[in-house]
Amino acid sequence: MSASAAENTTNQDGEDQEETRRIQEGFTSFLLQSGALKFGDFTLKSGRRSPYFINAGAFNDGRLIALLGEFYARTIVQAVKRGTLPADIDTVFGPAYKGIPLAVSTAIALSGAHEMPVGYTFDRKEVKDHGDGGLMVGTQLRDGMRVLLVDDVMTAGTAVRQVVPKIMSQAKVTIVGLVLSVDRMERTGQGQGSAVESIMDEFHFPVISIVNVRQIFDAAASMKGPDGSPILDQRTADAARDYLERYGA
Repeated sequence: MSASAAENTTNQDGEDQEETRRIQEGFTSFLLQSGALKFGDFTLKSGRRSPYFINAGAFNDGRLIALLGEFYARTIVQAVKRGTLPADIDTVFGPAYKGIPLAVSTAIALSGAHEMPVGYTFDRKEVKDHGDGGLMVGTQLRDGMRVLLVDDVMTAGTAVRQVVPKIMSQAKVTIVGLVLSVDRMERTGQGQGSAVESIMDEFHFPVISIVNVRQIFDAAASMKGPDGSPILDQRTADAARDYLERYGA
């Protein structure tokens, strides 16, 4: 490699890292401002007591869901530049129900601001036997298509395991990856690995998150509220560290 080529590669890597940092910090701020990320003492469905909670239901109006779709799109574009995802994605698939607005808003952002035209698809909970019928809504799946999954926060990977067979029953498609909003980076009940690692091992496609929980706490540590006080106090930071030491993958 020539000196100029090596310099260009270094510059590209630096730009990629800077954009990744901006996405992570911006998304953390977005989670906090929208009320989707809260610090405190929460009992999760798993029974674990967590010092933080992420509620995707907080993205409940047009402005917030549009911003969320843009963060997904920017993360996807970064993954395409790195070669983790292909550029020729045919449709963005969101599992019903929470994945539906994610798929739609991501497809809009990719097709508009990022000039990466894609369709969107989601599944019905039950096959419709009248009207247009079928199991899928939106871009219909066909043999040879490249499908990108989107979902919110993965806990155990149950939604993915349910929807992949549905998708493959419709056509011989290639699922090129899964993009999440937040990776909680927690061990599952079955071993030392995380749910994300388990899904990648099982289905052999990349799982990418806009941000992981350690990056959230790194970003939040330097943020201040409207009154100038730290967003993240030392007690919460210590509780998060202890929680991840106990449950982190």
